[in-house]
Amino acid sequence: MEVTLAKPIAYGRTAEIYQWQDGTVLKLYHDWFPSQVVEYESKVAHLVVDAGIPTPAAGEIIEVNGRRGIIFERVNGISMLQDMNKRPWNIFKHAHTLAELQSRINQLSFSGLSSNKDGLAYAIQKAPHLSEHLREKAMNLLSNLQDGDKVCHGDFHPGNIMLTDRGAIVIDWMTVNRGNPIADFARTNMLLMIGPKGVGKQISLMVKVFIKFFRQMYSRSYLQLIPDSNNERKKWLTVTAAARLAEQIEPEREALLQVVKDGLKR
Repeated sequence: MEVTLAKPIAYGRTAEIYQWQDGTVLKLYHDWFPSQVVEYESKVAHLVVDAGIPTPAAGEIIEVNGRRGIIFERVNGISMLQDMNKRPWNIFKHAHTLAELQSRINQLSFSGLSSNKDGLAYAIQKAPHLSEHLREKAMNLLSNLQDGDKVCHGDFHPGNIMLTDRGAIVIDWMTVNRGNPIADFARTNMLLMIGPKGVGKQISLMVKVFIKFFRQMYSRSYLQLIPDSNNERKKWLTVTAAARLAEQIEPEREALLQVVKDGLKR
């Protein structure tokens, strides 16, 4: 359908969010974005709603102005990251909330999800800034890590948690896969370590200082809920950082490479 759209209410690397109708929003993907990934996110979004995870209800897939999109329930609120920026004294409460929500997701199992280890292996193989020596060592480390069949969000961080009048809810299910919960935990840790280097002025200097303590509180809370019984979290952090290099986020590159080098030394 051809529709005159107002200005987006939110922007992302893969899609824009528009006000739609009857209390809904439209997540409209860029025209280069693969249609099968749109269908995958829609499938997962319906599954997590049915599983009782607090998240916006998902509607149908539609085509607007030659682009595919998903209709979602509209929720009013701000992201956890925005709230941390405005009220840094809430970061410790938010750290526990982040861990509790992620642990609930990481205890689910759905059929038909893509493999986390396969996705990491593909990203490591194509990461342009890894030397062949580091690439080979990262691939060997990954191959020896214990896989799993639990739901991993794949991009779980304070920017993907909305604080609403019905509580904290999780958004953005595009990167969901199946695997070891500790791999998802390590991905969040990596984002909390590296992310502040790539967001520029989106967060204040005070939040950048406190984020280290936030990460420590989050980690402690998560590991009480889902223990790292095989002591693999540092290994998962290493391979996750290596895979992140494939996303080519320039401000993060040197820090990611250092995480990889330090992890592979161990």
